[in-house]
Amino acid sequence: MGTKARPHEKLAAYRAKRDFAVTSEPAGGTDGGEPAGRFVVQRHRARRLHYDFRLEVDGVLASWAVPKGPTLDPKVKRLAVHVEDHPIEYRDFEGVIPGGEYGGGDVIVWDRGTWTAHKTDDPAEAIERGELHFAVRGEKLAGHFMLIRRGHDGESWLLFHKDDEDAVAGWDPEEHPLSVKSGRTNDEVAAAPEALWRADLPAAEAEVAVGAAGHWPPPAEDELAALDALGKGGRWSLGGRELRLTNLDKVLFPKTKDRPEVTKRDLIRYHATVAPHMLPYLAGRPVNLHRFPNGVERKGFWQKEVGGTAPDWLTTWHNPEAKPDRSETYAVLDSPAALAWAANHAAVELHPWTSGLRDVHQPDWALIDVDPGEDTTFAEVVLLARLYGEALGHLGVEGMPKVTGQRGVQIWVPVRAGYTYEETREWVRKVSKAVGRTVPELVSWEWYRDRRGGLARLDYTQNVRNKTLVAPFSARPAPGAPVSVPITWEELADPELRPDRWTVHTVLDRLAETGDPLHPLIGRAQELPTL
Repeated sequence: MGTKARPHEKLAAYRAKRDFAVTSEPAGGTDGGEPAGRFVVQRHRARRLHYDFRLEVDGVLASWAVPKGPTLDPKVKRLAVHVEDHPIEYRDFEGVIPGGEYGGGDVIVWDRGTWTAHKTDDPAEAIERGELHFAVRGEKLAGHFMLIRRGHDGESWLLFHKDDEDAVAGWDPEEHPLSVKSGRTNDEVAAAPEALWRADLPAAEAEVAVGAAGHWPPPAEDELAALDALGKGGRWSLGGRELRLTNLDKVLFPKTKDRPEVTKRDLIRYHATVAPHMLPYLAGRPVNLHRFPNGVERKGFWQKEVGGTAPDWLTTWHNPEAKPDRSETYAVLDSPAALAWAANHAAVELHPWTSGLRDVHQPDWALIDVDPGEDTTFAEVVLLARLYGEALGHLGVEGMPKVTGQRGVQIWVPVRAGYTYEETREWVRKVSKAVGRTVPELVSWEWYRDRRGGLARLDYTQNVRNKTLVAPFSARPAPGAPVSVPITWEELADPELRPDRWTVHTVLDRLAETGDPLHPLIGRAQELPTL
């Protein structure tokens, strides 16, 4: 037998198929110093659903793609396609691989545990020979298995369970769909991944927390004190990331009769402090930035392409489908430091895509925008929003309203993975037409504002890839720094409600008192009823 290949040599095929500037998968190359004998099965929805069966062998994960998944039924033999070895760091990966990349889709840790080779003391040689006997002890799988190569292509194998005390007749992996790591389904992980991998970082640092509020701690008091102590600019560290801040005393939002002015330093402080609440709507998805470097009283501009001055720790996404004259590399704001970076660039408005990196063609929110006309009163906006609430309630669909911080109300409806933008747009269109027929005197369907006769538009057209609405808790470009804030349906009846009721100075008090009513809908795998 020849000299064994080293882990970095065994991973050559794995690396050749991936662009690590795009995918969040780990590049591998380190062992981590942990004991051998581990296995993992990952349920992976790429072009087709399959289970990735991986055994730790000689410092890498020997891997087979099993389309129908492993079973404990000894009478069933499963096709297992031998694929390239994967790095040890991949063992705990649960999240999304960007669409357009090799293996793009969502991944959960379906089972894991330890394994032992039988009838050989050299598993690598047994795999090369084409016959591996082994036993596993996982949280779902247990007992003795065999992997046997069939044919001469080297890729097609059979995986089956031996008839031992752990065998179970009729055992179906699809009846056990939950992750052993998080207890979640693929749908839930796809809609709200709790971790991303940064392939440009060492494997030990590659896991970046994303997901539900609370995963990102607010800034410490000494971090805020350091921000306050800076002069007009300087270096600031937040959450272990260093930022270069400039023009901190620049007034971005002028004062109003009852609201103070807001400087860039104030906006940076707000972004850092609101991060645990805002990041669940931003992490894991591209974002468009509406920047106002000269303040909101001057015309701003949209920035999608991340420039070369971005810090190397900033997570980015490369759009493999971008045309030469279009934006290719987008920011993915997934940490308090990333939000502070955006604020330092006077990104007043943050507009996340409603689809994530799992598959940017599949939205996980359906959006309804009650866009007031010149003559529309806020009372009429509220009436239209409440009619939507009644329609959704009648259909058994959950959604939540959000005041925009300007004049309107938006309604965010979570959807399961698998819908296209065309499907969500058509569904919202049908609901909107039904609402509009109820009060036709308030609604115009004209696209151009100057043709609407001052009436409101029930806008369903925002349900398009790279066409966005403002994120919850983002500031809006108006004096006093109003903020877009999720509210409950009951709050629409509050006589004190205004679309710009809360500002960067007051919304944190609201969050401390009432929380975020939209947050429980994040990742909700909701079916839209046929209309």
